[in-house]
Amino acid sequence: MPSTLEPSIGAARRTRTPLNRTQIVGFWGAWAGWTLDGMDSFIYALVLAPALTELLPRSGYAATPANVGLAGSILFALFLVGWGLSFIWGPLADRFGRTKVLAATIFTFAIFTGLAATSHTVWELGIYRFLAGVGAGTYVAEAWPEDRRKMGAGYLQTGYYAGFFMAAALNYTIGATFGWRAMFLVGVVPVIVSIIVLLRVKETDKWQKVEATVVKQASSLRSIFSAQYKQRTIVATVLLTVAIIGLWAGAVYEPSAVIQLATKAGMTKADAARTASIATGLLSIGTIIGCLALPPIAERIGRKLTLAVYFVGMALSIVLAFGWAFYLENGLVPFIALLVVLGFFGGNFALFSLWLPEQFETRVRATAFAFCTSIGRFFGAIVNFGIGAMVLHMKTLGVPIALTAVAFVIGLAVIPFAPETKGQDLPT
Repeated sequence: MPSTLEPSIGAARRTRTPLNRTQIVGFWGAWAGWTLDGMDSFIYALVLAPALTELLPRSGYAATPANVGLAGSILFALFLVGWGLSFIWGPLADRFGRTKVLAATIFTFAIFTGLAATSHTVWELGIYRFLAGVGAGTYVAEAWPEDRRKMGAGYLQTGYYAGFFMAAALNYTIGATFGWRAMFLVGVVPVIVSIIVLLRVKETDKWQKVEATVVKQASSLRSIFSAQYKQRTIVATVLLTVAIIGLWAGAVYEPSAVIQLATKAGMTKADAARTASIATGLLSIGTIIGCLALPPIAERIGRKLTLAVYFVGMALSIVLAFGWAFYLENGLVPFIALLVVLGFFGGNFALFSLWLPEQFETRVRATAFAFCTSIGRFFGAIVNFGIGAMVLHMKTLGVPIALTAVAFVIGLAVIPFAPETKGQDLPT
């Protein structure tokens, strides 16, 4: 009898719950929005040098490398502050639904990215970048069945880095031919996606059930600081802060570093810009692979150990890329090679897409996710100001970025205080 039952049991374990049309459409709507958010975010990093070279003199400042670096850091910080204020979308998503808010955030981000193309001064560009920063959301964590949700989180996270790749391809073609303003205009395209999401994507069943049964409870923001969730909220916020510092320090300054190395190697400005686009594409491919590899690893060794491995990998790759390869006589090739490694471990964000939803129940989930990421962005903005000041003082880009590896050491010390949710179902 056992021998006849075992194959059936094994087959049952291998059978995955089929996705219905609503879940498939919802995923692709969220993925497309996340992809275009990633594209819009990284467009700025790619056009930073030419945009500020044109706008700084119009604003009364010389377009020296030091001024371009300082202004770039300030504008990055303004974007992160705006992104931090996107926290407002979390409570709105818990109150009015995921789909409407997802569409609204895509629309907001796209419109102000497109308006950046009309900037006449660096101040106007700063305002548009700040307003564009106010936008992002969660859908797949609730929409997919439990046995597919974890890989779904990895799939969804690849969208943001596919957006990096898309931005690099557009910069290689449109940016190199028509300039930085054309790149920002391309950022308006996600408006179409926001309309499709609003018309075609339905609300998640979990949110609808909770909305129908919850009568009157404490506000979702107050709830994430209740005795039940307080430690989880604080620990998750610290860990996301570490991840955001690493992302924006390592990835966003990568194009500028590659351009400097390519110019040092004797390339023209146009060839240096194209090389930066290729390097960004390789970084994106590495990150996509890291996102896809993460869920199976997390299921096998647990969430906490997986994040520790990825944090160690990020720390080492940032130090080696910006602290070592950047200063080699012929450092372009080893720097780009290390970017692939940095990209892989940068996929640590996929863990938060599957881990954070496991720590909070449906009625407060979007608020918790928005709060943790927003606080991380505020601290990321502070670090960005610090990086700008160090670049100006030290007259170099490499060492200030390499020093951000310290954040991952702090993250490693905090991980033990986080809950391990391996094998647990999504709380309702």
